[in-house]
Order: sequence, then structure tokens, then C-alpha cells
Amino acid sequence: MDSEQLREYGHRMVDFIADYYKTIESFPVRSQVQPGYLHNLLPDSAPDNPETLEQVLDDVKAKILPGVTHWQSPSFFAYYPSNCSIAGFLGEMLSTGLNVIGFSWIASPAATELEIIVLDWIAKLLNLPEHFLSKGKGGGVIQGSASEAILVVMVAARDKVLRSVSNNSLGKLVVYSTDQTHSALQKACQIAGIHPENCRVLKADSATCYAMRPELLQEAVSQDLEAGLIPFFLCGNVGTTSSTAVDPLAALGKIAKSNEMWFHVDAAYAGNACICPEYRKYIDGVETADSFNMNAYKGLLTNFDCSLLWVKDQSAVTEAFSANPEYLKNKASRENLVVDYKDWQIALSRRFRSLKLWMVLRLYGSETLKSYIRNHIKLAKVFEQLVYQDPNFEVITPPIFSLVCFRLVPTDDNDEKKCNDRNRELLEAVNSSGKLFISHTALSGKIVLRFSIGAPLAEEKHVKEAWKVIQEEASYLLRK
Repeated sequence: MDSEQLREYGHRMVDFIADYYKTIESFPVRSQVQPGYLHNLLPDSAPDNPETLEQVLDDVKAKILPGVTHWQSPSFFAYYPSNCSIAGFLGEMLSTGLNVIGFSWIASPAATELEIIVLDWIAKLLNLPEHFLSKGKGGGVIQGSASEAILVVMVAARDKVLRSVSNNSLGKLVVYSTDQTHSALQKACQIAGIHPENCRVLKADSATCYAMRPELLQEAVSQDLEAGLIPFFLCGNVGTTSSTAVDPLAALGKIAKSNEMWFHVDAAYAGNACICPEYRKYIDGVETADSFNMNAYKGLLTNFDCSLLWVKDQSAVTEAFSANPEYLKNKASRENLVVDYKDWQIALSRRFRSLKLWMVLRLYGSETLKSYIRNHIKLAKVFEQLVYQDPNFEVITPPIFSLVCFRLVPTDDNDEKKCNDRNRELLEAVNSSGKLFISHTALSGKIVLRFSIGAPLAEEKHVKEAWKVIQEEASYLLRK
């Protein structure tokens, strides 16, 4: 590593990225390339001799950027946001520059201790119960994604219950969720060896704004107990992917506790908003949970990846994931003086991710982050009112955070199939324009368009411009 070359190349790369952000609105938001496009543009094998940075950056402009969907565009309204910021970028740069592999405390003490501290900071911003703080039996850890987080706690819950019954009881373990729960739960069940027939997916509907009904859960648990099965894992949601539904955590936690189930709360998206006092109510009941997860990269201006997981009892996780070969043994770990995060995750190696979260918290402060979240929710209200004003559209679920679910209404014949097809057509027409990018879901058999506001550069003008495009494309379809 030549420090002067790093200085020279680093300046040029920062300039390149800054210029990209300066011109980001000139790109089609959703990439317009066809599958396999890049194979025709790049050679079949790696170069034998070094090329210049200019040559590489020229290829980025000509060949890579056309195949990029621009998640940081102010007109990106699809999925959920993946935030970035100057502070997050700088933290990521510093982490990459130091390039430590902090699997255990001794491998890089600052990496472990800073992670403990910033997870406590965020827990306090969320007003999480004290058992999630590091001073007790619980604590927090940064995972790569909510998918990793849910797998980690499911394996911990599985092993905990099998220790109390028998390893031969794996086929009796039952998982509970709703049909609005993220597909990460299904994948975790597959990896953890939970039998597919023991995954209870409870139906949610518009009557509860797609939240879980506690009475349906209790009924399912009672039936499984009568059948000799073992209810062991419940996943509650705060801000589902489809529509930001919020499950009644307190009622669910009571059922989980009375049946000795592990209660996990997936707040990957909406948990960020709960640092604002007026939205904290949506995680009321979290004190009954065994684990809680949110993605800082979806609302706290922290570059991907940075998924925050808190557990009530860290020993349940470490007993499931601990591996201590001779070459990793050391005095601090042996004497239980430190946390070794290798025992809190699937992989051994881990990045110094807490640096970027620390820099975001310090360079912006919690009040700036709260204002940032409130602004996006305010913009969602603007979009919601625009939809309400057009009789060709309807809002499907009452918006809580910064997502609006809407669709073209059925025409006079009230044919839902035709209506679904027309909304799919509208989705493709809007996204093919390159002017914005939205995504969709299905709720109660209806194809619904999702307008998710969360790009750091998004302003009211971008929301209104997007709505104008949607209306224009809809008018064309309706005339057809």
C-alpha cells in the first residue's frame, strides 16, 4: 500500500463519486439494460498487465453505470430505502482503510468496544428495555442484514428449546408469523431445519390493516399443543415490507411468554422512525420480546450494510454459535472479560461496521436524524393527498410511516383481474420511463403499487414530479 498513490487515487475517486451525485438525476432511475448486457462489453479473461485508473473509470462510466439502478436517486421510490450520507461514506472509507477483521476482542479491541457502545446509544434513543443493554445479560450486535439477524435468533431459540427437551424433537418445533412477514423468515426456517409443515403462516387482512390477530395466534398455538407439537418461535412485525403493518407486540408477547416461545420483533424498516418520540408507541410491548432488529441503513443515514440486533439473553446466542479452536484462544476470552462477536453471528470474520454508525451519530446528532425521518413521513403525506385527489386512484392502507400503498381503481365492470393487470401495466410503464422507480406488492389479492420515500436527496418537487408521471401513464392506459 503506497500512501502517496492512495492519496492521489483517493482524491480522484472521491471526485468521481462527487460528480456522480452531482449528475445523478440525469440517469434513468431503473437501469434500462437487458439481461447479459455486460458480457458483450467486457473481455473473457482478466488483464495480464496493469491498466490505469483512467481506463477503469472510463469503463465505469461507459459500461457499469448504464447497468446500475440508482438507489440514491431522489426519484427512487421502490422497495425500502438504502440510505447513504457523507458521514456514512466517510465511516465506510475509514473502516475499509483500517481493514480490521474484528472477530474477537483481541483481534481489534476498538472494533468490539465501539460496537457495544453505539448499539447501547441507539437502544437508548429507541428507549428499549434495559435488558437489551450491554450492562446486563443481553446486548446488541451489528449483523449484515435482517435476514442474518432472524436466522441467528431462530437458531439460538431452536438450540435453547432442544436442550430442554431432546435433539430428536426438531420435527416438532413450530414457527408462527403472518402472511405479511418478510420472506427472510421462510429462508431461516429452511436453513434451521424447521419442517415446512410446522411453519404457521397466519392470514392477515385489511380489517386489522394487515396486523397479526392475537386470537388467531392463540388458537393456532393451542391446536399445536394438543397435537403434541412444540411452539418455539414467534415473529412479530413493526413495519411489514408490503404495507408497514404493525403487529400488537404486547398482546403477542404475552402469548409467547405463557407458551415459552422466543419472541422476535422484526422492525427492519420502521424501527428507525421509533427514535422519534411520537412514533415510539409503535414498538410498545417490545419489553416482552427476546430479540429486536432494525436496519440503520433504511433510515439513519448509515450506508449498507448495518443491521442492528439486540437480544435479551446473549448466552442463548453464544451457546448456539460459539466455536473456540486452539488458534483463537486468548486470555481475555478465556477469563470472560470481553465480548467476542464471532459467537454472535454465522461467520467468523466481520467488518468494523460500527465506525460508520458512530460517525453518523457524531457528525449529525440524534435531532438531525429525527428531522430527517420526519421529513420523509411528511413527504409521504404529500403523496397520499395527491392520490386522494385523483378519482382514478385509491389508497389501500392508511400510511403510518413514509410508504404509501395505492392503485388504479377498478373500472365500471369491477373486474379485479383486469384491474390487477392494469396496475401491472402502469408499474412497467412508469419504471420503463426512467423518470422514477416504484415497486409493487399484493394485498388481499389486489396488485398494489408501493411509493416508498427515503432517498436522502428526495424533496417535495421529486414527489410531485413522480406523481405527474404516474398520472400521465395512467391516463394513457385508461384511454386504451
